[in-house]
Amino acid sequence: MLDEIKEDASERMVKSVSSLRSAFARIRTGRATPSLLDAIEVEYYGNSTPINQVASITVEEARTLVITPWEKSIGPEIEKAILKSDLGLTPAGTGEAIRLPLPPLTEENRRDLIRHAKSDAENARVAIRNVRRDAIADVRELVREKESTEDEGRRAEEQIQKITDARVEEVERILTEKESDLLAF
Repeated sequence: MLDEIKEDASERMVKSVSSLRSAFARIRTGRATPSLLDAIEVEYYGNSTPINQVASITVEEARTLVITPWEKSIGPEIEKAILKSDLGLTPAGTGEAIRLPLPPLTEENRRDLIRHAKSDAENARVAIRNVRRDAIADVRELVREKESTEDEGRRAEEQIQKITDARVEEVERILTEKESDLLAF
């Protein structure tokens, strides 16, 4: 039972780190990456559909994305969706494709993006600690109900803390990488 609690906690912590990675993928750096548009959804036949399911997204140059809709009629909808998003980018439709130039980041933009990244990292750390709290509460409940010994419970709590420390360390490493990415000119 204790192993199941530790396994579940570890899986949930890994999901928190994975969620942080995907949040960081949406924070734009000076380079164009198709993952910037992952969160944008387009109205397609009455349904909200992710942009990468209605068009192909390629990197033309270091700072330009090219979005090629699979149907010409969806082009204006894609442009509207990009304009509505919080990316602050202006698409340029050319009929066949939509060009999305990424302007160079100013120092102020970089600082704002770093602040946003730190906020996302803190949210991930809080989520990891919440998982730890829940797992330790479950372990203590087992000890209280005499389904596990106190020594086993203490060892399980220590192992859960080690898992937590490793995940928090991973969050710090990912944040440091993202900060250096954002500060790179």
